[in-house]
Amino acid sequence: MNPYSYFCPTRIEMGKGKSKELPALLQSLQTGASVILVSDPGVIRAGLVAPLQAALQEAGYRVTLFDGLSQNPRDMECLEGAALFREASAEAVVAIGGGSAMDTGKTIALCGPNGGTPADYADGRLPYENIAPIVCVPTTAGTGSEVTRSAVITEATTHRKMTLKHVALRPTLAVLDPALTYSVPPAVTAATGVDALVHAIEGYTCKVTNPISQALGARAMQTIVRALPAAYANGQDEAARHAMLEGSLLAGLCFGSADVAAVHCLAEALGGLYDTPHGVANSVFLPYVLKFNAAENKPMHASLARFMGFAADADTDDAAIDKLIGGIAALTEGLNIPKLKDLPGVREEDFPRIVELAVKNGSTPSNVRTVTADDYMAILKEAYEA
Repeated sequence: MNPYSYFCPTRIEMGKGKSKELPALLQSLQTGASVILVSDPGVIRAGLVAPLQAALQEAGYRVTLFDGLSQNPRDMECLEGAALFREASAEAVVAIGGGSAMDTGKTIALCGPNGGTPADYADGRLPYENIAPIVCVPTTAGTGSEVTRSAVITEATTHRKMTLKHVALRPTLAVLDPALTYSVPPAVTAATGVDALVHAIEGYTCKVTNPISQALGARAMQTIVRALPAAYANGQDEAARHAMLEGSLLAGLCFGSADVAAVHCLAEALGGLYDTPHGVANSVFLPYVLKFNAAENKPMHASLARFMGFAADADTDDAAIDKLIGGIAALTEGLNIPKLKDLPGVREEDFPRIVELAVKNGSTPSNVRTVTADDYMAILKEAYEA
C-alpha cells in the first residue's frame, strides 16, 4: 500500500436554510469587516445573491460585489477581482455560485493580497501564502470546489486551463444550503451533476487515490446516480436536491486529496478552446474513457458498476463493466446531454490541439491507465463518431 495523506481543514455547514446563517458564521471566523463577494451574473439574476449581500451588510460588513467572470473563468477576470480586493481593503472572500465563482474567489483570495498572476502560481514561480480567508456558498451540485484545494482558471492567451493547487486554497468555511439549488435549470442540473459523478469516479480510480478518498467516492457515486435523474426531472424535489448537494460535497472530498484524470484532461481542453460548460465536456468523454481504463483494472471498474447499481454482485467483472459503460451512457442520454459532435464550435481539425492540451494537463499522469497522445486521439474520435 502506498503512503498517503488526507487533510481538509474546511468547516462544513450543511442543511436547508444554512445560508441564512452566513453573517453569524462569518463573524465566528473573525475575518474582519470588509469582504469581497464573488458571484456570476446568472446567479445574481436568479435572486440568490441580493438577500445574502443584504444580510451581511445589516450585520455590519462592508461588501464589495465582483461579478465580472465567465462560466470558464479567465486569468484577466481574476486579476480584475484581485485589484478590486485591494481597492476595497478586503479581508476575506465570499464566493456564491458554482465552480466558476468559487474558483475565481479562491484565485482572488490568492492574488489579491500577494499580487502576481494565476500563471505565476500554477507554474510554480510564486509561493501559495498569505491567502485571505475563503468562504464558499455553492448554488449548484457539481464542482465540490467548496472543499477542494484547487482552482481551474483559463489562460486567455493560450486557451490553457491552469490548475492552481495547494492545501492553502481550501476554503475556511463551506455553507451548503440545498434551497439555493432549487432554481437551477434542468440542463445545468444535468451537467453539474455529471461533473460531480466524474469527480467521484476519477478520485476513486486515479493512481494517487487513497482509502479515504475511495470511501467518500463510493458513497458519492451511489448517491449521485440515484438522485440526479430525480433532481433533473423536478428541481423542487427537496430530497433529491439535498442528496445531490451532499453527493457533490462527498465527491469534492474524494478527489480533493487525490486527483482527477483523463476525462477531466480532455474536458478541460474542450472548455479552454470552445468555452464548453465543464460538466457537458466531462459527460461526452466519460463512457469512452471508462472503456479505455477498464482494460487496465477490471475488478476496480466492476466495483464502480456495483456501487452505482448498474451491476449485481453475481455479475462477472466483464459483465459488470459492460453494464457500467452502458449505464453511464443511458444516464447521460436520459439527461439530454448533447454528443461531442453536436457541441458548438467543435471541429475535427482542432483534434490535434485538444490532444496537445490534454497531454500537457497535470492530471494526465494520474489516470489509472497510462494514456498517450495516440490514446487521447482514439478516445476523441470514438466520442465524436458516436
